[in-house]
Amino acid sequence: MQAVRYHRYGGSEVLVHEAAERPVPGAGQALVEVAGTTFNPVDAGIRAGALHQVFPLEFPHIPGIDVAGTVVELGDGVDGWRAGDQVVAFLPMNADGAAAEFVLAPADALATAPRTVELADGAALPVGGLTAWQALFELAELRPGQTVLINGADGAVGGYAVQLAHQAGAHVTATAGARHSERLQAEGADPVIGHLDHTTTPLTTDGQPFDAVLNLVTTSPEQTAALADLLGDGGALVSTTTPPPENPGRGIRTARVFVVSKADQLAELVARVDRGELRIDVAARRDLAELPAVHDEAATGALAGKTVLTPA
Repeated sequence: MQAVRYHRYGGSEVLVHEAAERPVPGAGQALVEVAGTTFNPVDAGIRAGALHQVFPLEFPHIPGIDVAGTVVELGDGVDGWRAGDQVVAFLPMNADGAAAEFVLAPADALATAPRTVELADGAALPVGGLTAWQALFELAELRPGQTVLINGADGAVGGYAVQLAHQAGAHVTATAGARHSERLQAEGADPVIGHLDHTTTPLTTDGQPFDAVLNLVTTSPEQTAALADLLGDGGALVSTTTPPPENPGRGIRTARVFVVSKADQLAELVARVDRGELRIDVAARRDLAELPAVHDEAATGALAGKTVLTPA
């Protein structure tokens, strides 16, 4: 099979499109023919070696933690799936991933793929959707009638977070670039404001005090503390990027998001997609061989939205 692999840590130049051995499923695994995978920011951190202590790799390594595809073979002990099933999954961070024609997936990570979108586009759902779900409902404990600020809603996680929070009955304020404003308003954000000016002291924005703030962009410790100041007493500051302050006072809870693969939550997200309640936003579709260029564009900030990569 063809795959994108790297044989050492480094920049995007270590990513090589080359022949690799097709894997064989072991106990509890499914062999999936890949229709699509995606780029996630964590992919770049793992590739560069910045996360080697958390996610140690065996080389050569195939990246790609999102997958959508078709089951072609099952290992021993797998029940509930059969060859021909179309599936999506969030794959283990340091196992060989889906930037290939075939990938091994833990059977207990699989969910049936959305039926209402192209199979490859389903790859844009697992990591982004699960991150938004767990941030809002497990960590921020968002409830109907509450207010939430989603800081940096431009990307995939932000889009899902806006939709999920709105559907949960929360009032959503989002910060994003102007080109994303119309989409985010349609998805449930009201209002959508420009990126926050952290040079202002104190930081203020429409809608405060909020019950929850979800921070999706890299901020300095001072900027992160300023986000906590936008919360009401007993609110929650949850961040996917910069660690929030441990004890900002006023009963404010803080947490950093470390997304976990949960097939039941992914299945619920898929159901919402198929009911027309949750929109998968794909900014671009590229050939898998272009993955090094996608990593470069992400590093310079030129990658706009979720990119789905498909094997030739």
